[in-house]
Amino acid sequence: MTVAVETGLWQLDPSASTVALGHRTMWGLVNVKGTFSGVSGRGEVAADGTATGTLTLDVASLDTKNAKRDTHLRSADLFDADNHPEITFVARRAEVRDGGTAQVSGQLTVRGVSRPLSFSARLTGADADALTLDAEFTVDREQFGMGWNQLGMIRGLTTVTTTLRFTRAS
Repeated sequence: MTVAVETGLWQLDPSASTVALGHRTMWGLVNVKGTFSGVSGRGEVAADGTATGTLTLDVASLDTKNAKRDTHLRSADLFDADNHPEITFVARRAEVRDGGTAQVSGQLTVRGVSRPLSFSARLTGADADALTLDAEFTVDREQFGMGWNQLGMIRGLTTVTTTLRFTRAS
């Protein structure tokens, strides 16, 4: 079964979307979680059913429920928000396949460093006026110049979890 998505322009609904991250620290003993409240995006679905789009995150909006940690995450040691205030993902191609799974490929830019990124997403809702995509994937922060690791406390990959709701652009 192939899921059809309406062609045209789509706008991200930030009030109904979440972008969260999780990373194990303290030598794997603590899972730090955070959410970006500043999220924006848009996309376009072509007549052949493929899609392109852009998702932008405001680095300063990352909230881990710990002000001291959030300040450090925004510092030059990690996200360097003063010099790189946004994280962007440009979807060069997304295609919904059988069963509502979308294969997404594009370019992720963090701290001014761009790397290709591909992952699977689930189309969890679609009608003429709205569509929702859920995805979970991992990112190696060191590939983006985020190698700070005091006493070797931070190891492994960062998990990114998203629920993105798009509505028809007017």
